[in-house]
Amino acid sequence: MSEASDLGDLTIGEDPGTGEQTAAPVRALVTRMHRQKPYELGFPTNLAFDLSDAGILLSTLTNNAGDPAHSDTADISTKPMERAVIAWFTELAGGDPDGTYGYVTGSGSEGILFGLHTGRRRLPRAPLYASAEAHYSVRKAAGLLRMELVEVACRADGGMDPDALYAACRTRRRRDALTGRRPRGAVVVATVGTTMRGAVDDLPALRAASAPAGPVHVHSDAALGGLLAAFSPARPAWGLGQGADSLSVSGHKLVGCPVPCGVVLTPDRYVSPVPVGAYLGTDDHTLGCSRSGLAAALLWMRLRRLGTSGVRDLVHRCRRTAVYARTALERAGARPERLPEAIAVTFDRPPRDVVDRWHLATQGDRAHLVAMPHVTPEAVDALCRDLTAASR
Repeated sequence: MSEASDLGDLTIGEDPGTGEQTAAPVRALVTRMHRQKPYELGFPTNLAFDLSDAGILLSTLTNNAGDPAHSDTADISTKPMERAVIAWFTELAGGDPDGTYGYVTGSGSEGILFGLHTGRRRLPRAPLYASAEAHYSVRKAAGLLRMELVEVACRADGGMDPDALYAACRTRRRRDALTGRRPRGAVVVATVGTTMRGAVDDLPALRAASAPAGPVHVHSDAALGGLLAAFSPARPAWGLGQGADSLSVSGHKLVGCPVPCGVVLTPDRYVSPVPVGAYLGTDDHTLGCSRSGLAAALLWMRLRRLGTSGVRDLVHRCRRTAVYARTALERAGARPERLPEAIAVTFDRPPRDVVDRWHLATQGDRAHLVAMPHVTPEAVDALCRDLTAASR
């Protein structure tokens, strides 16, 4: 059955569709997605929320054009809510409440692009250093920004190897010296939670290791791992107050939101002093001009309902589920591995039908589940039964 076959005729024709012709496919699509929730184990998105009462937001356009710090001329935005979201993340990340720039992005990848763009503005000739396990969007951003990308080897746990980074920076410093160039500096991506295993790069160690390059800009890709780190007993460094010059966090992952979104932060002093977008009635340092006011309002609603204590509880619940999953997968003979504090658990890659049924992410001969808030012990047990049956 094709993906759209159960939705009826989706053709957009010459004549207007009736209300039922429009509503029925939407109902069918939502019903199908809700049925899949218990089987969504492989991707780091929180499906355990309901913001259906936010429908009133769909009665008008909400466009957060330009920077969130000031209202724009059109004044059809949700910027007051966006500012509250930025303030919450700034405090959590140890930023200066009066000296941090940020906005709600359309995704974690947009936040990475903004952070690397900020680093490139500061250090226009610097190479970009990222680990072999960095998110693939880092490579996309390097291409868009035309930055030389240096892939750095990882340690056994999947985090970037500071010794390998030091060697790479030192090699390029010597190469530049031979040609009479001044030190070019380094833009470094610290991954706070790698895609498959959830490894956390040692941010202070990476900053120290890149010293031979000259001036350094460190971007913290904290898409999922930032909030985990903030409420971890080990409290690994991840934020602006711990050595990051910019950071990006996803909003639809741990917190949960019905639209993809995220937050990017950097000190005010790293933002261009040249104003653009004057016709808006506000400066615009964002990557886009028009931005979704809906995303900012929905993210605010989620955080307002949860509060900091609620987010902390989500993190603890996810870790408990991950611990349970590792034990259950061990009993099933799947050879699981879990890094300390991680909510991702890797295991032997099962047959295709099991991968498809449980929407598992795979890499080589391994698969993983991510213990997001909607993932229950019952779902883990059902997966293990399928793994056991498939191994017979």
